[in-house]
Amino acid sequence: MSEIAQRPVGKTGATRWLGQLLLYGLFALVIGVFSHWPSYRHLQPDQALIKLSFTHVGKPVGDCRKPGAEELAKLPPQMRPTSICPRERSPVIVELDIDGVNRLKRVAEPGGLSKDGSSAMYERVLVPAGEQRIAVRFSDDVRARATPYHREATVKLVPGQVLVIDFNAEKGGITLQ
Repeated sequence: MSEIAQRPVGKTGATRWLGQLLLYGLFALVIGVFSHWPSYRHLQPDQALIKLSFTHVGKPVGDCRKPGAEELAKLPPQMRPTSICPRERSPVIVELDIDGVNRLKRVAEPGGLSKDGSSAMYERVLVPAGEQRIAVRFSDDVRARATPYHREATVKLVPGQVLVIDFNAEKGGITLQ
């Protein structure tokens, strides 16, 4: 005789469906409540935001030099360079003045084990909405005393606006977007 597998006695199909529907409904209610509460405000109603964000490779820390005859003699002919340049790059120094007050001065060190990579920076500065006089100074060469890149502008920031300050050598240096 063959044995017939019997279904275990328990909840019926309709009860299971009702339980699942109830649990899914409760889950959707929790998601709905937390998607609207607590309310999140990115900025206060009278504030604007200035973001300073860039990635830039600084100038080499030293000048290239010609190798001496003794140095060249120690190397195989195919590996004799015409000049030797330092790998290490200069840190990038950025200063931000708002309405004549220095609000930010940061040094972005170059990345990499030999300090030969790019320097990166991301800073946020909250300011009151309205007209702001902005001055940005940017230096990427430790050998130069003056800041080679400088930009001043008067901008009118509306409440909630985000002004991005970036550096792009192809576009002439410091950009305001």
